Amino acid sequence: MATSGSLEGRGAIVTGGNRGIGRAIAESIAAEGAIVAIACRTAAAAERAAKEIAPRARGFACDVSDPESVARFFEAAEAALPGVDVLVNNAGVGEFAPVEKLAVEAWRRVLGTNLDGVFYCCREAIPRMKRRGGGFIVNVSSLAGKNAFPNGAAYNASKFGLTGFSEALMQEVRHDNIRVAYVMPGSVDTAFGGRGGGEKKGWALLPEDVARVVMDILRLPPRALASRVELRPSRPKA
Repeated sequence: MATSGSLEGRGAIVTGGNRGIGRAIAESIAAEGAIVAIACRTAAAAERAAKEIAPRARGFACDVSDPESVARFFEAAEAALPGVDVLVNNAGVGEFAPVEKLAVEAWRRVLGTNLDGVFYCCREAIPRMKRRGGGFIVNVSSLAGKNAFPNGAAYNASKFGLTGFSEALMQEVRHDNIRVAYVMPGSVDTAFGGRGGGEKKGWALLPEDVARVVMDILRLPPRALASRVELRPSRPKA
């Protein structure tokens, strides 16, 4: 049961693990000795990233907004891992526009990936973790899950929803030795949503900062749970 201490020989799943925050988390978990399965939309990207992360890492194609795709992924990943001990729900998308101009397809894509996808993955992981005697679920959220902003209705809704989902799930499975936590980063220097890169360089968080928080959560002793962590740049851009 991968709930504290060394992750050596444990099995971990990271969605959206081929780049950005997910990539940094997958690399950090693999460096602790865990066998990592990463998922992203295309098999080629997932397999390429897995080879770069660690010799024993595995990459799989998965559309987290599709429950059937998620079920196939978990079946394949479980066969490649010692078991499902850690799940990091990181896959996410952003669409930013005024509500009156926001396409229905964009709304569904954001909610389907950022919220529905977490539900589908947790639903697959929980019975597997129960058979293992416990586990850890970490949901990568955002400060947008508590701070609304104009043109962010879809993204805000998905992250506010993820807060409620994570809080409820934490209470639901804690006595099954499954600990649920969620991390809420502020601005991170990635290309998420087509933004990031040069405009955030020098002041924003780095993916490695978020990965460090996730690792700190996983290293807590079984008696302790940091169920919610807010992380923000110490000196944001004025």
